[in-house]
Amino acid sequence: MPARLVEIFLPEAEVTQLEEILPRHCRRYWRETVPGGQEKYSCIVQQRYAERLLNELEAAFESMPTFTAYVAQLEAVLPPVEETAETELLGPNALRPPTAIERFFSRERISTDELYDDIEESLHITPSYLLTVILSSIIAALGMRSGQTAVVIGAMIIAPLLGPTMGVALAATVGNWNLGRKAAGTLLVGALFAVLGGILVGHFVVIDPLVSELQNRTVVQPADIALALACGAAGVLAFSRGASLTLVGVMIAVALVPPLAATGIFLGVDQPVVAASALFLFAINLVCVNVAGIVMFLVQGLPPKNWRITSGILAVWVFILMLLASMMAGRLVFGLGALETGRRYIMGGG
Repeated sequence: MPARLVEIFLPEAEVTQLEEILPRHCRRYWRETVPGGQEKYSCIVQQRYAERLLNELEAAFESMPTFTAYVAQLEAVLPPVEETAETELLGPNALRPPTAIERFFSRERISTDELYDDIEESLHITPSYLLTVILSSIIAALGMRSGQTAVVIGAMIIAPLLGPTMGVALAATVGNWNLGRKAAGTLLVGALFAVLGGILVGHFVVIDPLVSELQNRTVVQPADIALALACGAAGVLAFSRGASLTLVGVMIAVALVPPLAATGIFLGVDQPVVAASALFLFAINLVCVNVAGIVMFLVQGLPPKNWRITSGILAVWVFILMLLASMMAGRLVFGLGALETGRRYIMGGG
């Protein structure tokens, strides 16, 4: 069972209250005195209990200037930290034990604070971030231009839009408006620079707009919605369990980076109508990733601050998805979403 080492520093006067809290969340902890009149507690906490321990510590001690707690991942613990339905620790306000389904889905999720820390660095608009976005888009654009899928995957591994995308879904789930605004702004700027990277390739490199890798980014089919939903769900599932960001990046980038690069390429070769089709694919993918991301965060047991707000945001995303899906259906019915239509626009046939 995955475990965390939680180390807590606080004044000696608060030890009694802390020792009332700890047994509710862990079975192994040690105390030692450190300089400055502080006491240090080292606790081995199962990953599934780290969230609620940190929440209770924050509620009890956050007003104390000398209180500090930090979390580290443990590679191994001897004897092993075992947990069964019979021995699990109930929360301080638990009215009932968790169901088998709740236990199954939430047992290995990392805490919300760890999720915040993993995302935080990628939400700053820095020269490094902008350059990474442009390079990722250029690599994807060149890969699509030459029909080399492996090169496109290489662009996905860079995954510059991963953090902002996860940040938008996480903010919607927990109702954190500051995080949401910051993530959305970073994602918007990143998307614009990704399109710019595609424009550079379309303007300076000889492009055959009829190559299949590019044409596939101008057509939106029901399968594309299923793909984007699967990408978002799988990405959040891996991310919330502390998986490699590269793995998560491939899941998310497959739905976001190539359509943006294709949009830029078609703008660079003066095909705005076809570019709009690629941008439409990006819009559907972005909405799908957020819908699936919010749902998967909730399934993983991420606690919203206000269920009404989270439900409302999810309802808005679902409404937008239904609206875009209706537009996609209309385009298919009238033949505007077919590959042949795109070829006629590119070849000047109207």
